[in-house]
Amino acid sequence: MQDLASIIQDCKKQNPSAQKQLYQQYKDILYPICLRYVKNTAEAEDVFIEGFYKIFSCIDQYQNVGSFEGWMKRIMVNESLQHLRKMSKNIVPIDDHEYQLSDTVHDEDIWYAPYEIDDIMKAVHELPDGYRTIFNLYIFEEYKHREIAEMLNISINTSKSQYLLAKKKLLEILSRTKVFKS
Repeated sequence: MQDLASIIQDCKKQNPSAQKQLYQQYKDILYPICLRYVKNTAEAEDVFIEGFYKIFSCIDQYQNVGSFEGWMKRIMVNESLQHLRKMSKNIVPIDDHEYQLSDTVHDEDIWYAPYEIDDIMKAVHELPDGYRTIFNLYIFEEYKHREIAEMLNISINTSKSQYLLAKKKLLEILSRTKVFKS
């Protein structure tokens, strides 16, 4: 098995064997990213394939700066967001009022501690698209609210309030299922 640097170089030369190796090595990491954003598995698979197409067609743009895996993850996130934009005019439904940030649990509180990760992921999948998108970007991709606001063309406060509403909704879903770690 080749090292990653060699695989990348061979992919830049459009070597099918290297492309297959890269795909095999990262499919189990990258597909779940698409599935976190796109509920429908067939659509998530389409986004995943489009993402890999973009990885292979834009691999020359990767300059060996930063994590290659991180670069690929950003492509998958962007493809997922692009798909959501195509499916609806506005990913994040914006209410006229913003959730009162002072009435919420702070991020440092470990609200998810009593729950199993699989149950949290199932609950995340039940969130409305806007909540799920912002929750994923903030928690899993570790974007700041400022970055999320720029990506989605919304205000920072909207990003924050949608995230907090997502957390509140997740807790409702999880408490309804009453599945705790033992």
